[in-house]
Amino acid sequence: MYGMVNKAVEEMVCMHHGEAVWEEIKTRAGVDVDVFLSNESYSDDVTYNLVGAASQVLNVPADAILRSFGEHWVLHTAQEGYGGLMHAAGRTLPEFLRNLPNFHARVSMIFPKLQPPRFQCTDVTETSLKLHYYSHREGLSQFVIGLMQGLGKMFGTPVSIRQLSGREPGGDHEVFEVNWTPKPAAA
Repeated sequence: MYGMVNKAVEEMVCMHHGEAVWEEIKTRAGVDVDVFLSNESYSDDVTYNLVGAASQVLNVPADAILRSFGEHWVLHTAQEGYGGLMHAAGRTLPEFLRNLPNFHARVSMIFPKLQPPRFQCTDVTETSLKLHYYSHREGLSQFVIGLMQGLGKMFGTPVSIRQLSGREPGGDHEVFEVNWTPKPAAA
């Protein structure tokens, strides 16, 4: 994963728990990197180890950390790192979600070594859709749920998400049902 992911984990922990807790998490994770470089590629194990250590140090389930991180990613990291792309992808939650499959293609132009997930939207209605999440990385479904919660907050649109299916042995993706309450039309 790119360093900006690990920097975002650091930022989230420091924002809510302080620098000393972050240093304890890094030590427990066996990470001796002083500064993560945003455009540098790091082993996925570094990120997974940081989440696992944060779970132990904060005494919070890893799933809850991943959900919080997903929200943080949308509301802070993505806004700072590529806010223009975020805003160009849609003015409303439904519009953004419909454009999500193309979003990572645009981000890949900024980060050429990126191995992004792929999203596909099906069964789209006025208030819901099924989101198919394809990634070579396993164990990130709670992060996706956090991303959707963050997008709901970003657009001021109440959203609920539930996982319909996981990545079965031999399967290649997970499916989520995303529901939202439409905003009233402007008068």
